Amino acid sequence: MSTFQAPKGTYDLIPPRSAKFLAVREAIAAPLRNSGYGYVETPGFEDVNLFARGVGESTDIVSKEMYAFETKGGDRLALRPEGTASVLRAALEANLHKQGNLPVKLWYSGSYYRYEKPQAGRYRHFSQVGAEAIGAEDPALDAELIILADQAYRSLGLRDFRILLNSLGDKECRPVYREALQTFLRGLDLDEDTLRRAEINPLRVLDDKREAVQKQLGGAPLLRDYLCDACKAYHEEVRELITGAGVVFEDDPKLVRGLDYYTRTTFEFVHDGLGSQSAVGGGGRYDGLSEMIGGPALPSVGWALGVDRTVLALEAEGVELELPAATSVFAVPLGEEARRVLFAKVTELRKLGVAADFSYGSRGLKGAMKSANRSGARYTIVAGERDLAEGVVQLKDMESGEQTAIGVNEIVAELESKLG
Repeated sequence: MSTFQAPKGTYDLIPPRSAKFLAVREAIAAPLRNSGYGYVETPGFEDVNLFARGVGESTDIVSKEMYAFETKGGDRLALRPEGTASVLRAALEANLHKQGNLPVKLWYSGSYYRYEKPQAGRYRHFSQVGAEAIGAEDPALDAELIILADQAYRSLGLRDFRILLNSLGDKECRPVYREALQTFLRGLDLDEDTLRRAEINPLRVLDDKREAVQKQLGGAPLLRDYLCDACKAYHEEVRELITGAGVVFEDDPKLVRGLDYYTRTTFEFVHDGLGSQSAVGGGGRYDGLSEMIGGPALPSVGWALGVDRTVLALEAEGVELELPAATSVFAVPLGEEARRVLFAKVTELRKLGVAADFSYGSRGLKGAMKSANRSGARYTIVAGERDLAEGVVQLKDMESGEQTAIGVNEIVAELESKLG
């Protein structure tokens, strides 16, 4: 037993389950790569003010959950709790918005960190794949991202998820709603922290998961009743484009999401098989975020999908992913000359793209064949001194158990042919 363990609320990805996570990441990224999104990777930590300004100081993420620290040089940094602010910062710093091709379309994959009470589906270290379309105000972009996420989930075989959709209005109509909501909230029996939050960002109170708070919000005014004509028209076009693509969604007038930067379109992907942590991903439009962090006006939209929760959703539905074999061919040498010959053949197979492994160490035939079985290889090559003297190796089909002698110089072509 090791002296050390993974920190509380975190996890290690190890084979064979790690292959499932890799497959999920690839499936989410595939439609993005086919739609003009380029890959971006940002540091695991940023200036703490990037998140305080962008995500919002009144959010639980910034006020309670962010891992913030001071460096030896006196800089205040934070482990990134989400991806959008970091990606937008990187795009601005590289002046991607000045290259004359808007929107700037980026996708990313990485780990994020929040200090939360660990539970099933909620970790202090978690993995996401995200996408951002920066610098264009167009309902088609909002619809595109929702459609691509739906496509990614369905390509994995996921079926029992729902898409919730809402509009949060803009700087023209939201202030009127904000005032109406604050007036309503002041009349409720809320604790001091919640009342203080209501004064800073009342929409965040609607996102409060506590039952005692939710019970009092039944008569809360709805933002959809306060949308200006422009926001109504924008939202209706998003709805029409999604519907036209055959994507089913549910209107949820109470959906606000947990970050301050969202405007207009907001959406969430939920899976009812995950209990209280039902959100597997979400996003929306954030037209003012660039200005919040010191950049020019760049209306943008994006989403992040949780890899961890997507895996849990697949397991809840009993979906088994078709994963490529980790090993297709396993070589078992018996003797020094066989080690030299088979190692060369394994190297040659790998160069051709065949997943091949080798029995390392000085194990006997029985132990080596156990390793071959555990590897999941379809074929095993076995060779001893007598085989090599005859110019052959033994090729065993691990499914049928059939074993045949194949010429040493023919084995690579034979295996390449069999494995297609």
